[in-house]
Amino acid sequence: MRKTTYANRGMKLEKLIDESNKAYLFGTGLQRNYIASVHKVPTPTKILNKKKGIVTGYNTRGEFVDYIGTMIGGFSIAFDAKETKQKSLPLANIHESQYKFLSTWYSLGAITFLVVHFSELDEYYRIDFKELRDAWNNALEGGRKSIPASSLKNRIIVKDGILHYMEGLWDEY
Repeated sequence: MRKTTYANRGMKLEKLIDESNKAYLFGTGLQRNYIASVHKVPTPTKILNKKKGIVTGYNTRGEFVDYIGTMIGGFSIAFDAKETKQKSLPLANIHESQYKFLSTWYSLGAITFLVVHFSELDEYYRIDFKELRDAWNNALEGGRKSIPASSLKNRIIVKDGILHYMEGLWDEY
């Protein structure tokens, strides 16, 4: 049996977000916007052994999400990037600790959401925390265990290599 690996799943999405974050911070071309300062949270790593310059270990999944930062107006922002080959996002792809992190930050006034790439559709969406919370609670009550792309309203456009995930964000808050 061949072992399935997910080591590079989502790397394309994360690179796109990283480039977008540079544009949100520095602007593009001659235009300087300074819309937000958003940074990737390093993946927690458990070191098992260090010998002669060789380090062995594995990535652990902490309670954090992929990105945190501050946007114009002083709002804190926290979000996680998800990628799926399906036409819906399985809620099982969201760790409970990530959900709790987003929930806590949201309750403290931060703007929290998911950025999701549905690779089969080649479409990007922002799932604001309220939508995520409703789907999460519905699943806990025995309802649907995924969020279909067809039900999402915040489609994200990609233009000039920038994923415009902040577009319309202020309308929600």
